Amino acid sequence: MSDVMTMYKDKAARQAFISKGLEIYNSLKPQVEPAHNGEIVAIHPQSGDHVLEKTLGKADTAMFAKHPDTWVLFVRVGAPDAYIPLKTW
Repeated sequence: MSDVMTMYKDKAARQAFISKGLEIYNSLKPQVEPAHNGEIVAIHPQSGDHVLEKTLGKADTAMFAKHPDTWVLFVRVGAPDAYIPLKTW
């Protein structure tokens, strides 16, 4: 999903994107919790790629290097309800 407006207008597509990202996060849980609680996992649901960084800015920079100008789900480790879909910038 590359178009900014599509992500916000198409609720079903947005929810599918978030669900896939959280599914990937749940598969990563044993590797990242609790040792990295509070850090950020950036997940590219289409490819399954992910990065773990201390801050949202660092996670975005790392993911932008792999997938420039695309949608990513950012999840706070240890608090999977704290997530946000954003386009890498």
